[in-house]
Amino acid sequence: MEFGPIWRAARRNKTGPVLIAVQIALTLAVVVNAVFIIQQRIEKITRDNGMDVDNILSVNSAVIGQDFKAELGVREDLRALRTIPGVIAVSASQHVPLSGSGWGTEFAASPESGAPRVNGVQYMMTTDAIQTLGVELVAGREFAEEDMVYAENFSDPQPSLIITQAYADELFPDGDALGQPLYDGLGRPSTIIGIVRRMHGAWVGWDKLSHVALLPRVMPSNSTHYLIRTEPGLVNQTLAQVEAALFGVNDQRVLQELRPMTETKDRSYQGDRGMAVLLGVVTLLMVSVTGVGIIGLASFAVRQRFKQIGTRRAVGARRRDILRYFLLENWMITTAGVVLGTLAALGINYWLMTAYDLERLDPLLLPVGILVIWALGLLAVAGPARRAAGISPAIATRTI
Repeated sequence: MEFGPIWRAARRNKTGPVLIAVQIALTLAVVVNAVFIIQQRIEKITRDNGMDVDNILSVNSAVIGQDFKAELGVREDLRALRTIPGVIAVSASQHVPLSGSGWGTEFAASPESGAPRVNGVQYMMTTDAIQTLGVELVAGREFAEEDMVYAENFSDPQPSLIITQAYADELFPDGDALGQPLYDGLGRPSTIIGIVRRMHGAWVGWDKLSHVALLPRVMPSNSTHYLIRTEPGLVNQTLAQVEAALFGVNDQRVLQELRPMTETKDRSYQGDRGMAVLLGVVTLLMVSVTGVGIIGLASFAVRQRFKQIGTRRAVGARRRDILRYFLLENWMITTAGVVLGTLAALGINYWLMTAYDLERLDPLLLPVGILVIWALGLLAVAGPARRAAGISPAIATRTI
């Protein structure tokens, strides 16, 4: 092998190899962590939220006038919306899931003052809430009309509710949540009448996103959100009919935020999507610049050693010997950069873990990143190396 001659040659002209090794190290460290963050963002955006988001739309209705009666007005609106062709179910709600808007809450499994309280988010909805959201009921039952509370104020008690499985598991680790009472911040009990397998709440970056409570309740407000679930593929068609249906009941209202729930979800994940795209662009730029740098160094080395290559060819060196020399030289430089880059990647990941509470780096990413950098180095040097191997001894040594 030619490690000795390559090492001695690198020591005589060490500036270029050192700069390329450092560039490779930075590329590996940044790219591995960037890909890891991209991977986490994609997993976050595409995780199962438990709802039939693709076939749900929402609208906010604010009725103008002081004589509005919430119970009567909501019942009439729901009745009108259910008559729209293709609508499966409709429910009123004080907020829209995945919108970044909701009422935070906390419940305890015991009325004792020192009992641990578990944070979550609550949605006040009407009958057909389960069917409207498209969530899977795994225990208990849905809301019935007799469960509904048309509250006059916030202090009215809430006899029943439905919670998510994740919420139930944390409140009742033994798995006996159904039928149990939950106690709010004032110590008032509400009985769990149903458990849904999965549902995401308001704030997509919150670690309690899957802690959701559904309450069969309508508050005395002239502003109400309506969630409308349609047959697959009919959301856009239904959007055009919602306004007419609601104005047909009462034209003294303002309609806002009439949109598919997919748009609501996309807005909430906009920051995560933007970060993934930005890091993807940075990754491609760094890999491209590193590849160009390797090509430039190899091309410069060929021109600098033009006569040396011709002399070696004249004394019997074969083309594959010249090719192997440059490939091996590049591999040594790349490997030095890979070693430094591995240490830097682990260091950056540790800093991200401590400063931003990110997870530990995926152990598969570093080996894959190293293989990609090695492959990039070999591909980048292949062209200059082939040109070096094709140098004629007669031309290279003409001025010797």
